[in-house]
Amino acid sequence: MIKIENLSKDWKKFKIDNISLEINDNEYFVFLGPSGSGKTMLLELIAGMWSPDSGKVYMNNTNVTYLPPEKRGVGFVYQNYMLFPHKTVFENIAFGLTLRKKEKQQIKIEVEELMNLFGISELSDRLPRTLSGGEQQRTALARALIIHPKVLLMDEPLSALDRKTREELIQEFRRIHKKFDITIIQVTHNFDEALQLADRIAILKKGKISQVGTTDEIFRHPKDKFVADFVGSENIINGIAKEGIDGLTIVDTGNIKIESSQKKIGDVHLTIRPEDITLSNENIVTSARNVFKGYIKEIYDLGTIIKLTVDVGEQLILVLTRKSFSDLELNIGKEIYIYFKATAVNLF
Repeated sequence: MIKIENLSKDWKKFKIDNISLEINDNEYFVFLGPSGSGKTMLLELIAGMWSPDSGKVYMNNTNVTYLPPEKRGVGFVYQNYMLFPHKTVFENIAFGLTLRKKEKQQIKIEVEELMNLFGISELSDRLPRTLSGGEQQRTALARALIIHPKVLLMDEPLSALDRKTREELIQEFRRIHKKFDITIIQVTHNFDEALQLADRIAILKKGKISQVGTTDEIFRHPKDKFVADFVGSENIINGIAKEGIDGLTIVDTGNIKIESSQKKIGDVHLTIRPEDITLSNENIVTSARNVFKGYIKEIYDLGTIIKLTVDVGEQLILVLTRKSFSDLELNIGKEIYIYFKATAVNLF
């Protein structure tokens, strides 16, 4: 387990501010946040590339705060891969074993095994400048894993890749995590990556952690407006909450009243994810506690899905499949009904 206690470091332009956090053994953990939030700096503090101004870092109950990276048992994959330009793929991957003075035959066996695992055996004698982005990334991963680290740290490993290669490597990361039984900590600003990969996520803002949780907790139950905005909770509405019936909370937005299963009193923000809202041409019988009549104000064609803005007193965004959109014969100005459950309404 990795344990971070009250960790702080001020670089003047960036700052890590009194962060405390625990990352479990064999967990896939993602630091998520916008540029300048301190994600990479925190990763480098964990790696040992910087000494903190205050606080401690523990790995497996050992204080490693002032140990250099090579003493921590971590592998690091940089955003720009950082491959040695004058070394071949084989030599790059073998580098860690060469430093540890392993026998040449053993190095050959272990490197070839990893190259085969990553499907880059035919690139053995190539230099980095002749490789595609995906090939460079696989080489960098193999170089990091050849030393059998306890923890693999990755800084924006997919940011420079095209969509197809990125999707392939997401599957690769899942396979690595399972096969090597390793703790992975990844930095990204892309919440789609985090959603597909993470066991848990920490949202960072200006060097502080805004929220830590599972993907479901982060995306469906953001704890503040910054997190809600960042993870794409497009329906964020202010209101006043009071106790309702059946243990529910009623939020009066000034235009409509929305029921939530969460208990809050007073001034609140509420969020409803677009995919949790159902639409119908008629007022159907439903178990949903929130039913509103409105009209379609805007339609956005996003290719595989259609996004609608519906005015029900408040403007709410929802998404439909292209087939559902066509079947319902929807158009701007059409009156429709929307439904969503009280459990879909998050309050903070």
